[in-house]
Amino acid sequence: MATEVETWSTAQQHEGVFALDGDMAGYEDDLNDCEVNGNWTPQEKALHEARLKAKAKRRLRKSSSRNSTSDSLSESGELLPGGDSPKGKVNANDRKSRTGKGRGLPKKGGAGGKGVWGAAGMVYEVEEPDAKDPNYDEVAQGDTVYATVVPELDEKLLEKTVNPIVKEYFEHGDTKEVQALLKGLNLGAHKFEFSSLALCLSLEGKASHRELTSRLLSDLLGKELSQADMARAFDKMLKELPELILDTPEAPKMLGQFLARAIADHVLPMAFLDCYKGKVDCVHARVALDRAAVLLSMKREIVRLDNVWGVGGGLRPVKHLVKEMILLLKEYLVSGEVSEAERCLKDLEVPHFHHELVYEAIVMVLESKGDTAIHMMMKLLQSFWKSGLITVDQMNRGFQRVYDELPEICLDVPHAHSIMETFVDLCYQESVITKHLRDTCPSRGRKRFVSEGDGGLVKN
Repeated sequence: MATEVETWSTAQQHEGVFALDGDMAGYEDDLNDCEVNGNWTPQEKALHEARLKAKAKRRLRKSSSRNSTSDSLSESGELLPGGDSPKGKVNANDRKSRTGKGRGLPKKGGAGGKGVWGAAGMVYEVEEPDAKDPNYDEVAQGDTVYATVVPELDEKLLEKTVNPIVKEYFEHGDTKEVQALLKGLNLGAHKFEFSSLALCLSLEGKASHRELTSRLLSDLLGKELSQADMARAFDKMLKELPELILDTPEAPKMLGQFLARAIADHVLPMAFLDCYKGKVDCVHARVALDRAAVLLSMKREIVRLDNVWGVGGGLRPVKHLVKEMILLLKEYLVSGEVSEAERCLKDLEVPHFHHELVYEAIVMVLESKGDTAIHMMMKLLQSFWKSGLITVDQMNRGFQRVYDELPEICLDVPHAHSIMETFVDLCYQESVITKHLRDTCPSRGRKRFVSEGDGGLVKN
């Protein structure tokens, strides 16, 4: 007990720092007593020594946290003097751990701490500013560039988007506008679908629509669509021919003409047809390929097959249209087929010029002999009127042109007035013309002269 009191009082005199002299002395006394009594085996003695050393080190670490000038123990348990630093002060440049833990090496290999740029030889890469960083300053990063991301269209949305574009193109015929619209779309891997959809719509349309489609494919080549995209589109059309003929029976023939025109315009490679020789099982596909081969062999010396679809109605010369309509009427007078005449008139695609057909039909009636032409032309105009192929305006303009030129027609046809009155009355009875148009028909008044004695005056 006296030893313990002395040890505790000595520790208090060192400003709270535990002195290990008393502990080490008590430790040696205990070992001596155990050795004398003979109660300790060598293993127990070594274990007891290790426990006492660990206990002494723990007391040393507690005392070092209160005073940086405290002494430390060596690995053998001997008491070592403190550092050279003044009592109660800490060396600011000391990078070693102050908690007594670790191996006594600098923290982070000497690369940590305030004002330290890292370990020697370390190279830092340029770090991009993070927008999620709390210190991120958008203004300090320079000009901000905003990019518009357009999602890729799937097959269903592609068809809904492309069909209105193609149908509108059939109205205005401006390929540059279509090109501008395609630039705003992200077709992705479905670029070839645009060509196939345009071909499908043109097969269901008119000859002028097919001509516009051929021009569109030629203008888009190398800009929005590649030659490989065109080849994929035509390959898809050849595979879908069994379904296309259900709505368009002439689809194989038309597709063959499209193939010939595309090869002539260099939209497709010249060896495109050779890739299918002996490899096609579909009968309709063979018809289309044979049609294309025949057209190319016939037009070998011509660079472009410009007339494969004919010339559009609005682009034809007026004289050519007049000849076509006269030929149409003459064939009708011979065959009497109203449906064929109606089909030929639709193929001309000149609804704004139908008044010429009415004019030529009336002139043929005036120049004809007998009543057969009168009844046949009345039947033809009645059919066109009921089907809506010829409008009221075009019908009135055709009759009015004949009214205005009737005096000149009478020079070649003296009885033109009487024939005209008969034809107009018949058309009115069949509701082909209006009452106002019938009333405006000019009539030639009969001049009755008196006898020779009356002086040749005309009776009133």
